[in-house]
Amino acid sequence: MSVNRAQRVDLEVVTDLIPAKSRVLDVGSGDGVLLELLQETKQVDGRGLELSQRGVNECVARGLSVIQGDADTDLKFYADKGFDFVVLSQTLQATRNPKVVLDELLRIGNRAIVSFPNFGHWRVRFSLLIKGRMPVTKDLPYSWYDTPNIHFCTIRDFVNLCEELGATVEKATALDANGQKIGLSMPWWFWNFFGQQAVFLLKRA
Repeated sequence: MSVNRAQRVDLEVVTDLIPAKSRVLDVGSGDGVLLELLQETKQVDGRGLELSQRGVNECVARGLSVIQGDADTDLKFYADKGFDFVVLSQTLQATRNPKVVLDELLRIGNRAIVSFPNFGHWRVRFSLLIKGRMPVTKDLPYSWYDTPNIHFCTIRDFVNLCEELGATVEKATALDANGQKIGLSMPWWFWNFFGQQAVFLLKRA
């Protein structure tokens, strides 16, 4: 299978967090690349939920068990602790109510894995400060008028949301513009400034 790791370097980080043969729900499956990677490398019992019909069709073409649904409205139909891991990869910022969605992830899974682009990255700040324009970057590739992203957040914002929901951060990884992991010893402000994207492993406290 071909995975464009230059574009989705977070996929490898997510995959490393999930033990073999886990029960996994991938929310916002997209074209199914992550779920396929998990099935091939970790032999997970994987299911998916995807908003777009096109994405569902691509997932089904890959032989994946993915249904059409909306993370904002359809997660309530899943049972408590029905999965070992629930993954929301690069989708949180496109949901209408991220707090409710994250709360549902923590209810459905024993663990939740969330990855997202960091709006606090220095390139984003520079674009707003110097150019006076909404930024367009590798991880935020859309113009302001056609972006599916409606709730931008920083790493610090996400940590605060986890605290509000009583979620424990078991592991966290920030990735710089080159896809390299930022040292775990670095403080949150450093991650918030230099991390272009982040991956969090969470559980309900």
